[in-house]
Amino acid sequence: ITQADLGALATGDSTCYYPPTLVTGVDTSSEIVIDEVFGPVLVVQTFRTPAEAVELANHTRYGLAASLWSESIGLALEVAPKLKAGVVWVNSANAFDAACGFGGVKESGYGREGGREGLIEYLTSRAPAAPAKAKGRKAAALLPRAPDAIDRTAKLYVGGVQARPDGGYSQRVQTGDTQWPATPLGNRKDIRNAVEAARKATGWERQSAHGRAQVLYFLAENTQAQADRLTATLAAFAGADCAREEVQRSIDRLLSFAAAADKFEGRVHQPPGNVVVMALNEPIGVIGQIAPDDWPLLGMVSLLAPAIAMGNRVVLVPSQRLPWIMADWVQLLETSDIPAGVVNLVSGARDELAPVLAAHADVDALWCLDAAPALATQLESLSAGNLKRTWVGSADSAAWADDVWAEPDRFLRQATQVKNVWVPYGT
Repeated sequence: ITQADLGALATGDSTCYYPPTLVTGVDTSSEIVIDEVFGPVLVVQTFRTPAEAVELANHTRYGLAASLWSESIGLALEVAPKLKAGVVWVNSANAFDAACGFGGVKESGYGREGGREGLIEYLTSRAPAAPAKAKGRKAAALLPRAPDAIDRTAKLYVGGVQARPDGGYSQRVQTGDTQWPATPLGNRKDIRNAVEAARKATGWERQSAHGRAQVLYFLAENTQAQADRLTATLAAFAGADCAREEVQRSIDRLLSFAAAADKFEGRVHQPPGNVVVMALNEPIGVIGQIAPDDWPLLGMVSLLAPAIAMGNRVVLVPSQRLPWIMADWVQLLETSDIPAGVVNLVSGARDELAPVLAAHADVDALWCLDAAPALATQLESLSAGNLKRTWVGSADSAAWADDVWAEPDRFLRQATQVKNVWVPYGT
């Protein structure tokens, strides 16, 4: 039947079910195409090319499972990674095994049950306790900071270009005796612009893991070349010794995640029957991040590097206590071959910008690891609107410099979701 016939189809007053129905002649904007239908109802659409089929299949805010049928197993394996679904069955359907993960993406939920990835969902990743000797950052002897010959105007970094804030406002931050130049004060519109730019940068997700690693290595090299300038900026905030340590740890962390970019691999499960299940690690999409206040550079790098290493795009709110570090960092991003829209920086008040990211329907995940309990509760509540994946908590300030944070798997698991592709083989 066609959609026009649906209203005329009677089921009888004594029934509480809908009869098996095949729906044709509908377009992509039809409600029955976009929304889930719980019943024996099948919607059929035609396509001419595999690319068009993928576009039709992904035109929904849900993504629990997909069944892919093809005479060519090569074509099937080419299309399977492009489908936005947590499970893809090739030439089969409704296959399950306790050793193989199951779960959806987008508004079909996050997390997995079954297999190793399902077990991880029952574990809580705690922020490490800071070593006693690392607690407290005190500004010791400051490095001399030569005044700029020309006043620098810091801007937001959105879509690969420096942009003025929508509201035209700026803020001044003072650290000890240092009065920093004004930094832009972003608002809700700036967050929307950044998310839109991140959504368009889909080519980064399709970039090879090796290619993403090379970009991160290049960013680390450029950071090393500008280490003295970054140290001078941070010295007025935390002292010369702490500044040198923070810059070096930031470089080390970039190298660590660059090395892990093409090594955080999936698994192959062998459930009963003539089938193998490929558990593939895939990027989540657009991740909103709130950098910690006490480690302006190291905190920003620790959040940003694992996310983009796995193919995600990032909208990041820099440290509110030293937003000027964003001005120095932007110059490195512009010269490190990072495509436009992959990294977007919007400075401003975290209590205003973090809820906007949490409520945005086009943001797929939110990281804020030093949130106060009240803010963490608010962010998780707002994120429920589109089942956004959240990673919020109250990490100890000094813990960001601890080596345990350099363990790549802790962050890479948060930056990926597992897709299980069931592939038949043998006889």
